[in-house]
Amino acid sequence: MNALINRGNFLDDFFRDVAPGFYVKPLHGDNLPTPAQIKVDVKESDAAYTVHAEVPGVAKEDIHVSLDGNVVTLRAEVKQQDTQTKDEKVLRSERYFGAVSRSFQLPMDIDQSTAKAKYDNGVLTLTLPKKLGNKPQRLVID
Repeated sequence: MNALINRGNFLDDFFRDVAPGFYVKPLHGDNLPTPAQIKVDVKESDAAYTVHAEVPGVAKEDIHVSLDGNVVTLRAEVKQQDTQTKDEKVLRSERYFGAVSRSFQLPMDIDQSTAKAKYDNGVLTLTLPKKLGNKPQRLVID
């Protein structure tokens, strides 16, 4: 499907490998995934699209899906927090917050009223029925 857009810069991987000091990394925990790291599989049937997106390590409450016509937007917020205390004094407190989103366009509009989403074991599954009212109609010539 050519409608999937990669918004990464081809030099990002080069600089990440050659000069990793230019990229700020969190003090602990996993790095925030880039949009290219949210792997998406899109399948089409006559009535619907099925989308499988890998979003590991993100709580279900922190995943947001929005539909606008035929555009699907996936947004994930990562919240990592680490607190250590000793004798009621905070010795260390670290927090890492971030968000990543990815949008792609499908060939037909989505029926938002019957769309469904399920999140299980780090995989988000979207069932997006096609809006069948937009089918082209053939006009009879008098």
